[in-house]
This record gives sequence, structure tokens and C-alpha cells, in this order.
Amino acid sequence: MKLKVSFFIFTIFFFFCSSCLWALDKVEAIVNNEIITQKDLNDFLNFTRMQYSRQLKGAALEEKVGAMKQDLLQRLIEDRIILEQARNEKIIIDPDRLKAKINEIKKRYGQESEFERDLARQGLVPADLENKIREQMLMYSIVEQKVRSKIVVWPEEITSFYDQNKRDFLTPQERVLTVIILPDEDMAKAVSYQLRLGTKLEELAGRYPFTTDKLSVLEGQELRSEIEEVVFKLGMAEVSNPVHIDQKYYIFKLDDIIGSRQLNLAQAQDKIQAYLFEKKLQDALAKWLDGLKKQSYIKILEN
Repeated sequence: MKLKVSFFIFTIFFFFCSSCLWALDKVEAIVNNEIITQKDLNDFLNFTRMQYSRQLKGAALEEKVGAMKQDLLQRLIEDRIILEQARNEKIIIDPDRLKAKINEIKKRYGQESEFERDLARQGLVPADLENKIREQMLMYSIVEQKVRSKIVVWPEEITSFYDQNKRDFLTPQERVLTVIILPDEDMAKAVSYQLRLGTKLEELAGRYPFTTDKLSVLEGQELRSEIEEVVFKLGMAEVSNPVHIDQKYYIFKLDDIIGSRQLNLAQAQDKIQAYLFEKKLQDALAKWLDGLKKQSYIKILEN
């Protein structure tokens, strides 16, 4: 009886594990002679999460990764097509460049062990990371060769764009401020009060342990809400009440207001050049990819 029960448990366990592995390796699409599996999708998301994890945290990170899920399969299909083109052109990645790129990622971490832990958290091993980065470099190289290198933005296009969009090249209002930083609320209130009475900052320096800084902010710039609410209500030479931010107290004194002004063509041309180049690149890349897709066998399998 014990033998039968053990065999029954083993059978259930075997079929359960098999179904898990099948779900993980389920084929999602076929692209020419290659397949894309659920594991490929998971690995791509984990790699993306690791790339963004040094700049974004928590909900912001998951929102970024989640947004990519919407068209993840289509992106992987396009990647496979681009990689096939790179291999057909026999593009080779310099091992030293690949190693340098991996080291660049490692430097974002304090220690090697921290890097390895993050890699493991994403379900990746060093070989996965190396392969993903090599693929990125291959794709960049073929796009550079076939698309990017052929894009030209002519001077007359820049001039025409500037003439038609002059209102977009007005600089926002700028405010120049002195910032006084203190560790204690009572001291911050006292300094703010004394400054509003007309006491010079230099006279207060020996009495209060504050530090000062200069801050230049633009209207519409992404400022912390507690700062923006204060500085854009100040009149010339006016001093704010203390603002509590990250365990310190900040006092703002408005020193100057620089009004909005029109940038001339010379001042705006680099920004226009970059915008037009990027627009042409995206259009040309989409056209190139559409052509490759028409020449490829692509089948998305139903769930």
C-alpha cells in the first residue's frame, strides 16, 4: 500500500513539474527558423528590469516594465528579424567592447556581490547578460549600417522648421534664488524672520549653523511640488518661510527674474537638428522593418 501511495505521489509530482516546464517553454511565435518561447519573454522582461533598476525603484520601475508588456512579443519578433540580418551580414562584436559594456553595468553597483545578487533576483546568470548585451550591440550595428548612417538633415530643413515653429523656441521664465539650509525648524524660522526684517545674511552667519547655495529654476521645470509652490510665488527680494524637505529646512530668497525670450536660429539649431534626425530615424527604421517583415515567415501561435 505504501509503495502504491508513493508511486501515486511521484506521478502527480512528475506531471505537475512537466506542466510547469511546458508553460515556461511554451512556443509563442515562430520567426523564420527560430522560435520565441514564454521563457524568452520572461528573460527579456527580467533583463529590462535589471537595466532600469539603477534609475527607477518600486512602483516607477514596475510601471516602466509593465508598459513594455503591451507590445513585448512584437518587439521580440522585430529583434529576431534584425538579429538575423546582422548575422547574414556577418557582423562581429569586438570582445573588448562587449567586456567594457558589461563592466559599465557592474560599475553601477557598489560591489560585485551586489551586482550578482541583482542578476540572480532577475532569474539571470552572467551568460544570459552577456548574450543579451551582445544581441543589443549586433542590432545597433546593423541599424547603424542599414539605416542611421544614411540619414541626413539638411540646413534648409532646420531653417524651415524654425520659421514654422518659432513659438516653440521661447525660453521659459527663469528665477535665480539664494537657498539657506538649516538642520532645525526653530532656527530656520528665526533666520527667515530676521531676513524678512532686513538683516543681512552675513550678519546671521556667525549666529546660526546654516549653509547656502544658489538655485536657478525654469518655469514648467519638473521641480518638487513643495519647492515650486513656494519659489514661483515670491516677489523680488522676498524671503520664504522654511520648507521641510528630507529632514532639513530650506529658506528661499528671490534674487532675480529673467523673463522669457526668443531663441534665434543659431541658438535653436542643435535642438532642431536632434529632433529632425530622430524623427527621420524612426520613420526610416519603421520602413526598413516593414520591408524585412514582408520577406520573413512570422507566425504568432494562439494561446
